[in-house]
Amino acid sequence: MHDQPIHRIVNLLPLSRRVPEGVGRADVESALFDDPGALRSLPGPFAVVARRGTDVRLARSLDRPLRYFLAKEGAGPYLVIAERIDEIRSQLEVEGHAWQFHPTYTRMVPAHHVTQLQLIGCPDPSPRHHRFFAPAKDVLPEDTSLIGSRYIGVLKREIDAWIAALPAEAPIGVLFSGGIDSGAVLLAAVRALLDAGQTAARLKAFTLTVDGGGSDLEQAREFLSRVDLAYLHEELGVEAGAIDALEAVEVIEDYKPLDVECAAVNLAALAAIRERYPDWRYLLDGDGGDENLKDYPIEENRELTIRSVVTNSLLYHEGWGVDALKHSQTYSGGLSRGYVRTCAPQRRYDFEGFSPFTRPAVIEIAEGIPFDALTRGDVDALYALKGDVVRAGVADVLGFDMPIFEKCRFQDGAVGGTLFADRDGTAPDLYRNHLLARYEAPAGP
Repeated sequence: MHDQPIHRIVNLLPLSRRVPEGVGRADVESALFDDPGALRSLPGPFAVVARRGTDVRLARSLDRPLRYFLAKEGAGPYLVIAERIDEIRSQLEVEGHAWQFHPTYTRMVPAHHVTQLQLIGCPDPSPRHHRFFAPAKDVLPEDTSLIGSRYIGVLKREIDAWIAALPAEAPIGVLFSGGIDSGAVLLAAVRALLDAGQTAARLKAFTLTVDGGGSDLEQAREFLSRVDLAYLHEELGVEAGAIDALEAVEVIEDYKPLDVECAAVNLAALAAIRERYPDWRYLLDGDGGDENLKDYPIEENRELTIRSVVTNSLLYHEGWGVDALKHSQTYSGGLSRGYVRTCAPQRRYDFEGFSPFTRPAVIEIAEGIPFDALTRGDVDALYALKGDVVRAGVADVLGFDMPIFEKCRFQDGAVGGTLFADRDGTAPDLYRNHLLARYEAPAGP
């Protein structure tokens, strides 16, 4: 079996989750092998695979997970491809190869790269990664108004295109906290519908509150009142017992506390929507907006300084990079890893979600912002920059005077109190152990 090529591929991805409508198989193969840069322009989320001889290549967008596992057979290795770890495990059980499985042996294709597997035999060589999306840094002028207009202008075009591709008159939900990202998305969606000659009443702004707590509900109400859109609002009230962190671990197949918390709250919100609206399908959200504008508390991560944040390209999107020692082959890094907190809960409840902040055209504008020059080493200036940029852009492009509130994580704004108070205590080990316990190895062959 040494140096034998892959003799078969099992692709478990549903056809609807591989490429956008209208993109052909030949186009995908050509992009993966001949022109990887063409992947940057695919009109929507994608997770693609193609093979030429002994060369197999895989790629995905930031907002669509893509995993693989190499199993050994007498005729040579075979490749299992899926979104989820448990789907890979189930396939191996069917094939009689579950004894080869361990969750940490699965591999996540990193976003914005083509992953190349060639002449895989025994032992498995490391994959090669070829970047297909490399936005230029610091190319925009030091003008927050101009930056905001470009940023929100591109975001609006992405939402225009997404809405235009939906079934006519299908209702659209926005997971809405009243924060900067969900606020910009809601206002852009309103303007997109109005520009298309439709009514904004096609939208609902869903705000979660747990046991009536958290700051998001009042924030969302004030936001909508100030932009005269209160009629779009719908409160999702759930009890604290609906927030199940261990269920979230199972859904996202990860154990990082902040992602687990976000997924747990997300699951509760989506369950509440599904209970009220059994046929609702389409949702917008603002995930990725913090990564684009580098709006995370630097002081919470001892490995970070403002210098590392503003000088490392795509740091919050990809982590330290595929060649770094800290890069996880099982999970990838940054939002490339973390976006499962959004898409896996949506898949659980059969929603089709979209965040324009994950689209390359929007990220490209964000990466072009001269963060260092605008902030000059001042952390508070960095935190304030996002609000300045987005508010200016919303006013210019969308025509709204957008309220700006202090940043609050989704799980904190919806829940409040101390429901998630153990982030740095036993939670990481508890979550990791719970995940691994689901995959206790069966007996060997």
